[in-house]
Parts: sequence; structure tokens; C-alpha cells
Amino acid sequence: MKIYTKTGDKGKTSLFGNARVDKDDIRIEAYGTVDELNTFIGLLIEKIDLEEYLSELRTIQSKLFDVGSNLAADPDFDYKLPEIKATDSKSLEDSMDKMNLSLETLKTFILPGGSEANAHAHLCRTVCRRAERRVVSLTKVAEVDPEIVIYLNRLSDYFFVLSRFLLKQTGTSEIPWIAS
Repeated sequence: MKIYTKTGDKGKTSLFGNARVDKDDIRIEAYGTVDELNTFIGLLIEKIDLEEYLSELRTIQSKLFDVGSNLAADPDFDYKLPEIKATDSKSLEDSMDKMNLSLETLKTFILPGGSEANAHAHLCRTVCRRAERRVVSLTKVAEVDPEIVIYLNRLSDYFFVLSRFLLKQTGTSEIPWIAS
């Protein structure tokens, strides 16, 4: 099977359901940024070896495919799509609460870095924030399941806490922001 179809050579692409839209359509930007996030999570996975969190990150990657399929669907297409549930966000909250038990209370802003894994987690956080912004933009012109926005918001928080937790696991100090 050939991967190239040449149907996008003029700046159009198909949604799930075959509606054609411009490649810079906000819907494409939204699910494209979710896809980008998923790729960065793949990089993060390669930088950590905490089995519990590797499994959790793989679950998040799968959930992001569910998010992407919802965002990529033609709104007029009648098809059962994977659901994004409040329990998905709750699962992220539970994981953050567990990690936070071993973390000191933040007293200052911290800079990304200290380890490659930490920096990758912060990269995931910032790309997740961008995905959230793109989805919020999409909500202004199309119906989007509100659980998707909630999930992405919670997920960016998750990556922040994970970044701190990864440093803690290696005994590396966080880098405080010092105002200039």
C-alpha cells in the first residue's frame, strides 16, 4: 500500500468522514498539535525507566489518539467515536496527587531542565498547552466535546508535575527562576 495519495497536493485534506478542508483549517491545527504532542511523549518515554509511568504514558498516548479521532471527524459524519470521559481527567489528577506526595511545595517558579527527562516533560507540557489553545479556538467555530479541553488542561498539569517528579527520582535539584 502506498502512503502517498497526492490528494493533498493542492492544500486540502480529508477529515474522518471524507469532508475536504484546507490544511490550515483550525480543526487540522488542533488535531495536528495533539499528534505532535503524542510524538514528544514518545521521546519522553525513551528518556525514563520508571515502569509505572511508562505504562501511564502509553495509556496517555492512546487517549490522545482518541482525542485526535474526535477532532479529525467531520461534524456531519455519523460514526461512533471513542469517548473522552471525566474519569480520564480524574486518572491524571490521581497520578499527580500521588507524585505530589513526594514533592516539596513550590516556593518559586522553576526553569525547565536539570535532566533530559525533565526537559522532555516540559516540552510535552508546552506542546500540550498549545494543543489546548488550538482546541479552544476550534470550540469557537465548531462543537467540541468539552471533556477534550478539560483533559488537555489536566494533561499539561500532569506533565509539569511529572517533570518535577522525574528530577526528584534522580536526586537532582530543580532550577529556580531568579528574576533579573
